[in-house]
Parts: sequence; structure tokens; C-alpha cells
Amino acid sequence: MSDWRDGVSEVAGWVRDAAAVGVLTGAGISTDSGIPDFRGPQGVWTKNPEAEKMATIQFYMGDPELRRRSWRNRIESPVWQASPNDGHRALVDIERRGNLAGIITQNVDGLHQAAGSDPALVVEVHGNMQATRCTRCRDQRPMDETLDRVRAGEDDPPCLVCGGILKSATISFGENLDPDVIERAQMIAGSVNVFLVVGSSLSVYPAAGLAPLASRSGARLVIINLEPTTYDDMADAVLPGNTSEVLQAIAAG
Repeated sequence: MSDWRDGVSEVAGWVRDAAAVGVLTGAGISTDSGIPDFRGPQGVWTKNPEAEKMATIQFYMGDPELRRRSWRNRIESPVWQASPNDGHRALVDIERRGNLAGIITQNVDGLHQAAGSDPALVVEVHGNMQATRCTRCRDQRPMDETLDRVRAGEDDPPCLVCGGILKSATISFGENLDPDVIERAQMIAGSVNVFLVVGSSLSVYPAAGLAPLASRSGARLVIINLEPTTYDDMADAVLPGNTSEVLQAIAAG
């Protein structure tokens, strides 16, 4: 495996000179903030396969005990103590140049916005865990309000409007993605000159399909990920390093 430093100067030039840059981020960009990824060697689902059930709508809706464990896990989630890292901030630096078309993220932690990225440029494919959503009436409220109810003793808090089952305002396995969000993500990927994939295994679709879409549309495809991905052979550059370090080097170039 080559050292990512060998190719970072060229990639920095591509990003600097591009008329439009698109970015797809996955869980790997947030690991430096203390949020574990899902499928890596220390991933949440690698270490605890049952955790994937909590993110699957059929199991979540049908098993009250699973929901109770999910609410306890939400209270203990490292997301609430997490702060943006140098990788998130490097993308803000790139945005300030004026050629960033958008950040498409598979993450639900809100750290791009917390770092200073323009919320209008952040496309959250899988939603955001900072809010809750009723599965029946779709009422949404700040997650903090519901977690306070859990701390006060409601182990499976119902919707305050209709009594329905609450979940985080994220897209679980088995739920449909928002077609408008996906269309916007595809428009970004299909219209940029450089497309950076950052910290994603490119194994979850349709987000993973944005990489070949960008490449087929004429963009230079750059993959920044510690582990190999399915689309490495298609990429114009593969930088297998720590996402924070690599993005800092690209932003400084």
C-alpha cells in the first residue's frame, strides 16, 4: 500500500483548481471525534452484531425490549460528547475557497454543521440523530427533550402527540430514503470536477453509487479511507491514511 503523502500534493492541486468539488463522507471521518465506525475492526456492528438490529426498522418496531435498549444506548452515545475534528474543519477551509458544491454525508452526528460547514451545503442521506420522529404521525422534536424523559423513567417514551412509537430522525435499515435528498446528492456527484470520498467503505447504497456516478460523469474520483473499497480501481487517486491528516494536507495545498 502506497503512502498517502505520495499523492496528496496532486490531489490538493485538483481540489484547488476545480470549478466544483463534491464530497461524500462516511463514518471514518468522525472516528477522530471519538465516534466509532460500524464495519471497521473496532466497529459498532463488528463488536456487537445485535447493535445492527437496533438500526433495523422491523426489529425496532416489533420488539419493545429492543427499543428500551436502544433508548439506553442513545443516552450513552459518544455523539453527545463529540466535537468536530481537524477533518471536519479542513472541509470548512475548502468551502471558504468558494468551489465546494456540497458535502453528502452518510453520518447522522451533525458534526459538519458543528464545525462550521454551511448547513445548506450539507446533504444528510441518513438523517440526523439530533431529533426524534414519531413513526405514526411524523412529529419531530429535539432529541434532548426525549432523552430527558428517558432519564426521568420512561424507558420507551411514546409520541406526545399521538402515542406512537418514537425513534431517532435517522433512516433505519428497511426504511425508504428521502427521494429529494437522494436526487440532490446525485446532482452534486454528477456535476462536479473532483469528488472526494472520505472515510466511507462504499458498501451501503445508494450512497456508494455516487462514487461511480461522479467518475462516469467526468469527475476525478479521490478515495480517502484506511481500508480498501470496492471502487479503488476506478479512482484517480487512493489516499489510505487518517482522514483528518489527509484532508488537512489537501486543504493546505
